[in-house]
Amino acid sequence: MSKLKTPQRKSALGRGLNALLEDASFLAEERRISPTQEIAIEKIQVNPFQPRKDFDATTLQELCDSIKLHGIIQPLTVRQLTASTYQLIAGERRLKAAKMAGFSHIPAYIRTADDQQMLEIALVENIQRENLNPIEIALSYQRLLTECQIKQETLGARVGKNRVTVNNYLRLLKLPPEIQIALRDQKIGMGHARALINVEAVDAQLGIFQEIIEENLSVRNVELLVRNIARDKSPKVLPKEKGTNALKRTMHDASNQLTDRLGTRVKVHLQAEERGKIEIAFINAADLSRILKMLLVGP
Repeated sequence: MSKLKTPQRKSALGRGLNALLEDASFLAEERRISPTQEIAIEKIQVNPFQPRKDFDATTLQELCDSIKLHGIIQPLTVRQLTASTYQLIAGERRLKAAKMAGFSHIPAYIRTADDQQMLEIALVENIQRENLNPIEIALSYQRLLTECQIKQETLGARVGKNRVTVNNYLRLLKLPPEIQIALRDQKIGMGHARALINVEAVDAQLGIFQEIIEENLSVRNVELLVRNIARDKSPKVLPKEKGTNALKRTMHDASNQLTDRLGTRVKVHLQAEERGKIEIAFINAADLSRILKMLLVGP
């Protein structure tokens, strides 16, 4: 009689998770990432490379309440500095919330990483969580380019975003500081900022920005203002019989300067000999009021 085989016991983890654990086992063997350990919170130093500076008090309290109820579901990632000290790589919100909840220890993965690796890990981890404001995201992308030496053509793949999205964020850093601060503080939206980027002159950008704040302009209205400015950027050829070449150049330059200064479309028309008129466009009463203030008392 043949010997009966004992049925093999199936793992409760399931085959997919087992495969993942097997694939990740080499990391622990190479001492790149250790298994989760409970670490005293007082031994963990904050990550100096953390791109996030602002933590919303309400959401932080909500996370604290969740941790009190369910514990830490996602461990932190740290690197070991000495036998008794660690430095945070990723998970500062969880660390802050755990402190608020009164925890003395917290689960963490211990990873071997140099300063550049720490910066890249922290930046990418925060960007992928999508909880940074637009300026923090833009600064994070810029730091990945400059400090981590990641090429711009491959940056999108590293952070899980398409190239156009990454470029749109990077362009925000070209805006004047006042506009960047307003975007960071959610006084204007990403749509407003993206429209303002297309205005070349800083004075015009700031003029439209001030109107957005004072008149609560929609993104559509801002885009219309920007289109009006762009419409007059190409040189207009005056009829040959009207004025000299020098006067035509002066009129063209005057149109561009006034357009940039006032943040709206301005045309200078020649009527007879050297006489003419200036035509200033506005989109609504609020826009007219803004222009009058700039003309009468300055910006």
